[in-house]
Amino acid sequence: MDHTNTPDDAQKKAKPLAPKVKELIASTKSVILATVDADGNPNSSYAPFVQVDNTFYILVSFMARHTKNLAEGRKTSMMFIEDESATKQIYARERLTIEATTSQIERDSDNWNNVIAKLKETHGKVVDVISEMKDFILIALHPTKGSYVNGFGSAYFVDENLEILEHRNDVNHQSK
Repeated sequence: MDHTNTPDDAQKKAKPLAPKVKELIASTKSVILATVDADGNPNSSYAPFVQVDNTFYILVSFMARHTKNLAEGRKTSMMFIEDESATKQIYARERLTIEATTSQIERDSDNWNNVIAKLKETHGKVVDVISEMKDFILIALHPTKGSYVNGFGSAYFVDENLEILEHRNDVNHQSK
């Protein structure tokens, strides 16, 4: 009997379907953000978002530290993560982490108006109020690459289209 292929090996070869990534994104209303300032100091935050095609949009205020970092196009990472109350194993929460570039959307442009309408549809009338405030800007986050994890030893590279590419690591966790 051949014992060379373990269930872990089979799991690595069987990539999760792309809809799992899309389902995780659809299950959240906000994205966790990691940015850096001009001195390289990290900042973590969050923002409500909408997704249009493969671009994520957030409406953020310059009163928040992360907004300047985003507006100046510094490195950005986004995370979508399974709700703690829904997870079976806190150490293995389903999550998608995406590296992204950013661009600012010109106020009152067609793109601005379309995205603001989608934000209002998703997040309510508060968007009408804050989108009129001059310290709020609309940022587009353009995915470049990422990682999707859906359990122990089940981590995958993700491309800019949020498609799963390949298993991230062929080495299992090691015991001491």
